[in-house]
Amino acid sequence: MKMVSAAKLRRAQDKMLSSRPYARQMDAVLRSLAARANPEAHPLLARRPEKKVELVVITADKGLCGAFNTNILKAAQTFLLERRETTEGIHCVGRKARDFFRRRSVPIAREYVDVFSKLNPDRAREIAADLIARYTAKELDAVYIVFNEFKSVIQQRVVVGRLLPIEREEFGEGETREDYIYEPDAKQLFDELLPRHIAVQIWHAMLESAAAEHGARMSAMEGATTNADEMIDSLTLFMNRVRQASITKEIIEVVSGAQAL
Repeated sequence: MKMVSAAKLRRAQDKMLSSRPYARQMDAVLRSLAARANPEAHPLLARRPEKKVELVVITADKGLCGAFNTNILKAAQTFLLERRETTEGIHCVGRKARDFFRRRSVPIAREYVDVFSKLNPDRAREIAADLIARYTAKELDAVYIVFNEFKSVIQQRVVVGRLLPIEREEFGEGETREDYIYEPDAKQLFDELLPRHIAVQIWHAMLESAAAEHGARMSAMEGATTNADEMIDSLTLFMNRVRQASITKEIIEVVSGAQAL
């Protein structure tokens, strides 16, 4: 399993690293636009009191990857506990999240399983379209996401961030907040960019989670192999001691019998 995860990690890491600059730059640009634009320019820029919140939880479809899933589920539970009066439900991406929250009777709005066997950006667009439609219809006031960010093969970082409404850049003292002149017009630009931005951020989170999962599984399987080797050595030593004690006892019995005769 370690070797299989190592092979998959290479491909997942390449995809993740190629998407990371685009996703981060797009996020920075749209934060800047959202901070300058009129909030009424697009429904996804509108801010409302967070009375109805939804959480997107991204876990793995499989286990045997150490604390990868446990850390995500703990962060999700903490979020739900802090916002238990406002959380409408959760989007479960990955079988482990679905099974965990189903056993605890947490309302699951949507579930997506077997996603990571063959990652496809169409699934990210599907999730984004559903969230955007419900946010635009004012069924939701905010959408958050929790996932594991890939740092290295042995390290992942749990990220809890807001997808909707679009985060706004914070201006420092002396910086101007003047809006841009748009070509084409602002509405057409936002209609194209904002839904794509949400889909890109979800897709990027899925790629980060996939790479982090394979890295965690490699470390877990290496640790399991080391522990198994140590246990085998310990049991072999114990077996040899028992065998030696048994042989010594038999020799003593033979010698004692011979002396008695």
